[in-house]
Amino acid sequence: MLTAMADQQPITVVIPTLNEAPCIRAAVESVAGGASEVIVVDGGSADATVPEATSAGARVIAGPRGRASQMQAGAREAVGDWLVFLHADTRLEAGWCDALRALDARFVAGAFRFRLDSPRGRYRLVEGAVRLRCSALGLPYGDQAIFVRREAFVACGGFGDVPILEDVDLVRRLRRCGPLAFPAAHAMTSARRWEEGGFLRTTLLNWLVVVLGSAGFPRRRLARLYAIRG
Repeated sequence: MLTAMADQQPITVVIPTLNEAPCIRAAVESVAGGASEVIVVDGGSADATVPEATSAGARVIAGPRGRASQMQAGAREAVGDWLVFLHADTRLEAGWCDALRALDARFVAGAFRFRLDSPRGRYRLVEGAVRLRCSALGLPYGDQAIFVRREAFVACGGFGDVPILEDVDLVRRLRRCGPLAFPAAHAMTSARRWEEGGFLRTTLLNWLVVVLGSAGFPRRRLARLYAIRG
């Protein structure tokens, strides 16, 4: 079991899962030393995700399948003043919790710096594009481990009941509550989506989904389009 941190800003990390046995242990262990609690919300995995998460020290609860619904369920169970939403294929580097707790009180939310876990040079282009998006538009995505103060999360309504782009929707609403922060700690994300779906195809598909979503394209049709990436 995780030991609660003796800190005035307890942190809850919420991780949604569905058949993530190969990577969930690394995700949980990357945050276990700094979080007050780690909640894995499983959407009905048929593999060893649940026992892997439990043995790594997480509290596992069942949630309705769907990333937004699962993260919302985890947030309802959370005790932390900060909520961190971590993808199962992402790890936070050492020092992430100190960077989060050191933020000025004016920041209501934010995300960590995006990095892919492949040495291939083309992935540096993706990372550079993410840095540009965050600096120019202030729009992080979920694979950067979005974090938010509990009161801001509640005030903006949390995650909507949508099948895709729940992270974009949340961030846009959070920006109305106050400024976002991008501390120096990295969120190291697996490059598996690009490796499995093809680098160019996956990159273009990611951009297309966000553009169409911003233009009001139906989310369920977008989810079906995104599913072709693999």
